[in-house]
Amino acid sequence: MARQARQWRAGAAGVMVLGLTLTACGGAKIGDGASGSGGSGSGGSGGAGKCGTFNLAVNPWVGYEANAAVVAYAAEHELGCKVVKKDLKEEIAWQGFGTGEVDAVIENWGHDDLKKKYITDQKTAVEAGRTGNKGLIGWYVPPWLAKEHPDITDWQNLGKYAGQFKTSESGGKGQLLDGDPSFVTNDEALVKNLNLDYKVVYAGSETALIQTFRKAEKNKEWVIGYFYEPQWFMSEVPLVKVKLPEYKEGCDADPEKVACDYPVYELDKIVSAKFAASGSPAYGLVKNFNWTNDDQNAVAKYIAVDKMSPEAAAKKWVDANHDKVRAWLK
Repeated sequence: MARQARQWRAGAAGVMVLGLTLTACGGAKIGDGASGSGGSGSGGSGGAGKCGTFNLAVNPWVGYEANAAVVAYAAEHELGCKVVKKDLKEEIAWQGFGTGEVDAVIENWGHDDLKKKYITDQKTAVEAGRTGNKGLIGWYVPPWLAKEHPDITDWQNLGKYAGQFKTSESGGKGQLLDGDPSFVTNDEALVKNLNLDYKVVYAGSETALIQTFRKAEKNKEWVIGYFYEPQWFMSEVPLVKVKLPEYKEGCDADPEKVACDYPVYELDKIVSAKFAASGSPAYGLVKNFNWTNDDQNAVAKYIAVDKMSPEAAAKKWVDANHDKVRAWLK
């Protein structure tokens, strides 16, 4: 969910620097060539009809991790692939398409800027269809707060509650809590353009957001913050979405003038052009992979709440959903 350059400000410092060498899972690095030499997308051990090494990016939120876990499990146990997972933020993962170091990004949230750069201009990547998941981003409050102050779910009433949301980090303004600084967000522009006396403060991660909302519901604390669906946490604490000005096509085209809600994202998959043309059965699996928000939330909950390893979580889901997995392998 990294910010789009066309629609959002640049992400965390250094994320957008091309050629930047970042350590990934198991010591793999974009740009050093070591991890891509055997990838099916790079023309290494993955010949036509053979899987070989399948390099799968893993972006930093548990829903993505759930997708990747199930695809990786099916690739390993049904197709005999050697799957190499790489923990990378989005812009960095897309850089790996051209080197063969990343074969697939399994959950993409929009990113017209990255599609233009890597698909249209550089031609190092191609689209591989939708995941079946619908992504929703917005501002949320804990259920207790929406129940006691029902008008708070309309943005036009947020001004009168700003003082209740003040924290030591918000500089005398109401705090709007965001997550990882690299996630897709229009929130700073929204606060400014809707003339709200709030300051965006970054929790730093998905986990920190969840912990804050959980604590707020338990202790009846005033919290308003960025959140998104699909997300397993909604089944534990059903956060209530604040109604922002209606999204209309193009209302977020200028990142400095955004004053509307987020669109509904039809999440999709992006793969390297070499991987798509490699003949690897892993590409067929990625292209056919399709499931629901409920499916993803179930696996994400196994990982985040039940503390299962991603592989164990994937196995549990696959064992209960053989028909769905078989459809991906056709």
